[in-house]
Amino acid sequence: MDITTDIQALTTFRNNSAAFLEQLKKTKRPMVLTVNGKAAAVLQDAASYQRLLDIAAQADANEGIRQGLEDAKEGRVNSAREALAAFRRKHAIPR
Repeated sequence: MDITTDIQALTTFRNNSAAFLEQLKKTKRPMVLTVNGKAAAVLQDAASYQRLLDIAAQADANEGIRQGLEDAKEGRVNSAREALAAFRRKHAIPR
């Protein structure tokens, strides 16, 4: 982030939105919009936002795998038969 160009007053952004949107597309850096000198919003181009969502989804998947491996290592697992039996009991499914 370049604080000289990536932090702008909301009013300045509103008056020059086309130029700022072009800057967002070109630099791929987020922009902080301020109101009365305080950060109020962060603006980002759509492609960069999608990339951020993809990274977050991958991190969630990796964390789930890590937790599963830890559970297996610690013996916090059930056999498939036990899991299916518990599912049937929970949902009142007869055998």
